[in-house]
Amino acid sequence: MTLCREGKISLGCFVTAIIIASVPEIVLRIEFNSYVHEVFKHTWFIHIFQFIFLNTLIFLFFQGFLYQVTVRSAFLGYVFALGILISILAPISWKCFGIYLTILATFHYTEFFAIAWSNPKAVSIDSFILNHSLAYGIAACSSWLEFAVERYWFPAMKEPYFISYLGLIMCIGGEILRKLAMFTAKHNFNHLVQIEKSDNHQLVTHGVYKLCRHPSYVGWFYWSLGTQLILQNPICFVAYTIASWQFFYSRVTIEEITLLNFFGQEYVKYQKEVGTGLPFISGYTIEA
Repeated sequence: MTLCREGKISLGCFVTAIIIASVPEIVLRIEFNSYVHEVFKHTWFIHIFQFIFLNTLIFLFFQGFLYQVTVRSAFLGYVFALGILISILAPISWKCFGIYLTILATFHYTEFFAIAWSNPKAVSIDSFILNHSLAYGIAACSSWLEFAVERYWFPAMKEPYFISYLGLIMCIGGEILRKLAMFTAKHNFNHLVQIEKSDNHQLVTHGVYKLCRHPSYVGWFYWSLGTQLILQNPICFVAYTIASWQFFYSRVTIEEITLLNFFGQEYVKYQKEVGTGLPFISGYTIEA
């Protein structure tokens, strides 16, 4: 496996954005004259200026597909850094939101990075899955709204507790499982369900695929629930559980019909030996 050019450039932009986003806080902790300190005390203004400047440079140096990749990588890198800063420096009732932002940015960037490394031919703007679906966007916005409303009325409810750290562990575990699935499957992995079998398409049953038939879905399922535990959003946790289960139930059914068409009895045998890994989802079978 070799990291493609787009992957290398995206990583450079992601890391650069993290460094740039950290500058105001670094400057405030270094002995400069009072004027410089006074300017950098307005950190939100500085962040807006830096982000606009960074995007201007990207616009000047990159075009076409590379521009689309770099602007998204820089955005996610900046969000990653802001999440860390919020979790460290913000009032305690905002810390969980900072952790959430870092987890969210990491997930979306590493989706692209993993594809760029393990299956470069499948790289596209959709690999960031930032535009996954309208429902995904609504779900994310709903979780932010619930957090803001509950924090306003019950700030103590959003202070870090055991449940937040449990959610963090779920997110990290889910992230690792999903990425292991992507690197194990290599060119056989794609963010879209394939309707035609390519010449080099193989049934992957080793590595994490020995544990469950759909490790990437399992990882994503528990990651999504973990984000709501981090935010301590009781309403969205229930909603995410129901919506995620329904989504993966449908997705697994469609994918398994496709895999049965591709691999026939080989996949039937695999189904009998290994479960889906998702709770109360047995998958699509052709035998009673």
